[in-house]
Amino acid sequence: MSDTLHPATAGLGTFERWLSVWVALAIGAGLLLGNLFPGVFALLASLEVASVNLPVAVLIWAMVYPMMVGVDFGALSHVGDKPKGLVVTLVVNWLIKPFTMAALGVVFFNYVFAGLIPPEDAQAYLAGVILLGAAPCTAMVFVWSNLTRGDPTYTLVQVSVNDVVMIFAFAPIVAFLLGVTDIVVPWDTLLLSVCLYVLLPLTAGFFTRKRLVRQGGEAAVDAFKTRVQPFSIIGLLVTVVLLFGFQGEVILDRPLVIALIAVPLLIQSYGIFMIAYGAARAWGIPFNVAAPCALIGTSNFFELAVAVAISLFGLGSGAALATVVGVLVEVPVMLSLVAFANRTKHWFPAEKTRT
Repeated sequence: MSDTLHPATAGLGTFERWLSVWVALAIGAGLLLGNLFPGVFALLASLEVASVNLPVAVLIWAMVYPMMVGVDFGALSHVGDKPKGLVVTLVVNWLIKPFTMAALGVVFFNYVFAGLIPPEDAQAYLAGVILLGAAPCTAMVFVWSNLTRGDPTYTLVQVSVNDVVMIFAFAPIVAFLLGVTDIVVPWDTLLLSVCLYVLLPLTAGFFTRKRLVRQGGEAAVDAFKTRVQPFSIIGLLVTVVLLFGFQGEVILDRPLVIALIAVPLLIQSYGIFMIAYGAARAWGIPFNVAAPCALIGTSNFFELAVAVAISLFGLGSGAALATVVGVLVEVPVMLSLVAFANRTKHWFPAEKTRT
């Protein structure tokens, strides 16, 4: 998710605080417009090159690029400062979360909800939650970290490390899990998506940040992100409108589908947080590192998940729908976990020099 301020000062702005409300309104607008103007949505769907929908690609870049400008790879020089927290982050994000999400998806979509969801839809929703599970949060974690008074330097390090790992690990993990669950993996489209929505915006963000720092330091970076943030917000909401415009008929026929998709996502979110938070407590990690290292695994880089779902399975796919449901439930879940973390701060030791 996108951050709007420097990690040290980020707070939950009006848009982020009411994100679920804006997304719900965008869903309603998409359902209405999709039924009123089906020809327009069909035209937008046809604007595609090499499995990439051009309007959606522009919108995804509008979402992703501002957050990539906020990533400071100079923070990687501090990677050894708080090794315990970083170990928890990497293990949970890359060795636990994607696989537990896939397992929960199989259990619920293929078994628990088998009588409520057609098999082909179940596979599509499963693909969507797998994409969410393999994409840990990159920038909104700055907000969650700030709300728990987390260590801003550590948060910056964990985000930078995760972005580097994502370049190499996202595609193989997604391909493996989709293959294990008998979902066909178009490797060329998957790799193209990673390059288009991770590597290229990350590279563009790196050079933009370098130029801004040279011109005016971190203040220039913050000012730039403030200017471009409205485009990120617009990109998110218009993408949701498009997705639900294409999904309108399916959703109106089966209105409970969103609630069914939300069930494994909610279980995963609270479960992953407890795993990371419990590990941090058991390892004696101070709270200002324990909180952000647990929250980054819980939150998702849903912009990437949405983009890849559209590229792999199409705008009107169940996979794309599942990723948007992830957006809908994210903020209420994260705020509840921030509140829980702040109430249990006393469980953790005082900060040490190396953690």
